[in-house]
Amino acid sequence: MDTPATIPQGKKHPKGLYLLFFTEMWERYSYYGMRAVLMLYLTAAAISGGLGMNTQQAAIIYGLYTGIIYFTPIIGGYLTDKYIGLRTAITIGGVTMAIGDFTIFLFNNQWGLYIGMLFLILGNGFFKPNISTHVGELYHPMDKRKDAAFTIFYMGINIGAFFSPLIAGFLAEDLFHTTDAAGIEHFGFKWAFLASSIGMVIGQLIFSTLGKKYLGDIGTKPARSNISADGVPAKMTAADKKRTGAVLILAVFIIFFWAGFEQAGTSLTLYTRDFIDRNIGGYTIPVSWFQSVNPLFIVILAPIISAIWLKLSKSKRGDFRTTTKMSMGMILLGLGFMILVPAVLYTGSDEGDIVHRANILFIVFTYLFHTLGELCLSPVGLSMVSRVAPVKIASLLMGVWMAATGIASLIAGQLAALTESLGYVEIFSIIGAVAIVVGLILLAVSKKLQSMLDARD
Repeated sequence: MDTPATIPQGKKHPKGLYLLFFTEMWERYSYYGMRAVLMLYLTAAAISGGLGMNTQQAAIIYGLYTGIIYFTPIIGGYLTDKYIGLRTAITIGGVTMAIGDFTIFLFNNQWGLYIGMLFLILGNGFFKPNISTHVGELYHPMDKRKDAAFTIFYMGINIGAFFSPLIAGFLAEDLFHTTDAAGIEHFGFKWAFLASSIGMVIGQLIFSTLGKKYLGDIGTKPARSNISADGVPAKMTAADKKRTGAVLILAVFIIFFWAGFEQAGTSLTLYTRDFIDRNIGGYTIPVSWFQSVNPLFIVILAPIISAIWLKLSKSKRGDFRTTTKMSMGMILLGLGFMILVPAVLYTGSDEGDIVHRANILFIVFTYLFHTLGELCLSPVGLSMVSRVAPVKIASLLMGVWMAATGIASLIAGQLAALTESLGYVEIFSIIGAVAIVVGLILLAVSKKLQSMLDARD
């Protein structure tokens, strides 16, 4: 069995990468399937199978859920580094999340939702930081294949994210959707939640069955078992602290990215539902299916972007700085929102008085730019953390990195809640402008931050 010490650079990626790829694929299938219908479930009338919340309340709950779910990886990462090891943590997380989705399926009320969300939040804390850290453990710290490997891993994430909204939307809005004699619609949201639970179970079965064969002993022990030559636990060096500081600074920057990106599940979903012409050839595309546009673009574009990073790394000039790639991601996100501004000026923001609907291409191109931005920022960021994080706090620092997404999701929920009072054009243009400005600021300081990331004793 290959280990990071025996896998030479320039060879094919280790088979363990693809096992982690498929494990994460099923976890993302579970998460995005639930997320695709969550806003619709919260706002649908109780008689129709929803919870009957208003848009503002639903957006806040959505933001709280997608925010808090990214804070628990700090706790899960800390416990993993200290006590339980990557493989055990991933299994605990996967089983707990499966229970969470099943709870929401079983109990169609607010308490069922909150208890199910609690399981999902706790499970994600153990699963999410550790599977990303596990990918990094397959490679030497300075292996040039890492950015490419994380982009491949990211493709696995998005294969699951692509299929799950299609299946969840089909179950909730088509297969189990009925209209009674009184004209009242009934949706099958609970069956979408069940599908998410089943996806999580499949992923864990694959991981547990094939882990020993393709991962060997990597990830079986907690990071605290790493000791120096004299038997003393390794301490943080000056360079370790400098690299950690750079990661924390970049984590602040990515809050701005994800606060905009996470509008996909709230304001962009509601705008698509009310103001985008979803009729193609007499068939009305389910709203939740648009959650598959971003992952579809990632599945198509990730191999291309991965090949570009790998080719650049082997060129005389070398690859772009990590920080430069991330600033490019911010700017692309902002441009994506700017694409929607003329659409909103055409349709207006009043769902009670819809005269015109925007062409479907507006939302498709918005997701295209957001996807390009995500590919420049997210897998590159995961690769960076796995590369520069001190071994003894690797999972903890990955959890902190993900907590930035949690803060962003909380902000995203508040921003989405403002669409009723401010309007879509104001929200989309402000988010777009801020993302572009922050991206330019990051570009201006990228050289300094990169020097901190590259610090060595």
